[in-house]
Amino acid sequence: MKRKILVLGGAHIDRRGRISGDTAPGSSNPGSWFEEAGGGGFNAARNLARLGFDVTMISPRGGDPTGEMVTEAAYAAGVNDRPFVFLDRKTPSYTAIIERDGNLVIALADMDLYRYFSPRRLAIRAVREAFADNDLILFDANLPEDTIAAIVTRANGLGKPVAAIAISPAKVIKLKACAEGIDFLFLNEAEATALAGARPDDATDWVSLLGDTGLKGGVVTRGQRELIAFAGKQSIALQPPAVDSVADVTGAGDSLAAGVLSAFMHGLPLEEAVRHGAAAAAVTVQSPLAVSEKLTPELLRDTLALVPAARILH
Repeated sequence: MKRKILVLGGAHIDRRGRISGDTAPGSSNPGSWFEEAGGGGFNAARNLARLGFDVTMISPRGGDPTGEMVTEAAYAAGVNDRPFVFLDRKTPSYTAIIERDGNLVIALADMDLYRYFSPRRLAIRAVREAFADNDLILFDANLPEDTIAAIVTRANGLGKPVAAIAISPAKVIKLKACAEGIDFLFLNEAEATALAGARPDDATDWVSLLGDTGLKGGVVTRGQRELIAFAGKQSIALQPPAVDSVADVTGAGDSLAAGVLSAFMHGLPLEEAVRHGAAAAAVTVQSPLAVSEKLTPELLRDTLALVPAARILH
């Protein structure tokens, strides 16, 4: 029987403009435009579905053609889509400008609709049943702070493990009040700095800084430098694998989250779970899409050969 995962959070449209030459700040840059379904929670949900899990996604959506694109993407990935549809409002969007080498220049997030995902929506019968029926609860910080707190409280009350995706430095601070109820958080260094209120000189000190917030576990990504991960009293460092070419870094962190959670759900220890996450991210950055259509359990296992062993810190 497939393990079940409930995801609550961002499911919207990603618009990305890619600069075709050298970036010229403050002026017009030749390039091309591309859009697809995206969102931190939705990207992770689709990756998890591709890795063989029974995934349910709950998110607000507008009654517009953009929302229909998200619905179609959920269907294509095998995600059980349970949106709250607001017919008179537009679906949220994320618009990014990407350099020729795939790195982000700047982005704009139009996410106003997510504030309508209020805590009272968790009392709807279908949502209550989804919490009770799933083995893991994953959410992202696109949601309102009081809704996030209610999600963590509901999951903790049911004895369900809780994971979260930070999304951005501005949004991760919503997690401060309920950090003690989160089992595993996925974030980069900028987001970790915002949550912890400090940035260590030694990256391994992220473990103690984030532990002081109450977090039980997490992964701090650092681009191509060693990532830091911890769970309980154990902590590791892992060098991300080199890839032949980077098509687009969008969605890499979300696929890392999916890879780690997939391994955890199969009972693997921290060091192996993070290797699976790094392998999933490596597959994603080589794709022009935020969720690689090539990702399968078999490809993930093959890509593990590129990922070095973790360095045990404690």
